[in-house]
Amino acid sequence: MLNGALFEIIEEAGAAVLILTEEVEQEEFIRSRLTRAEVRRQLLVMADILAEVSAETSRRMPELEWACWKTTARALQGDTAAANEALWFAARSLVPATIMWLRVYRQSQSGLFSFTA
Repeated sequence: MLNGALFEIIEEAGAAVLILTEEVEQEEFIRSRLTRAEVRRQLLVMADILAEVSAETSRRMPELEWACWKTTARALQGDTAAANEALWFAARSLVPATIMWLRVYRQSQSGLFSFTA
């Protein structure tokens, strides 16, 4: 798949996470099974796609937290307190930072966001 399409999916999933967690406190988030499940699903979409980005592309985008996304994907497994903490961290910190850096890279390295081979 082309980078442009991959990054578009990442941005859409990230936007969904931000909408789902907007104005929600951590305790309320933890209590909401449906919201947690959908946020987890969207985060795993992001993590899975980021794991598929080529090494060359990831080197050109060093500010993205590549290792943190891998760790977060592993931490999201199960319905434990640690998984809930990982969900909350990703929703509040990792997703906004990733979306912000993708926007920066879209302007500075527009070729990475091309829909052509």
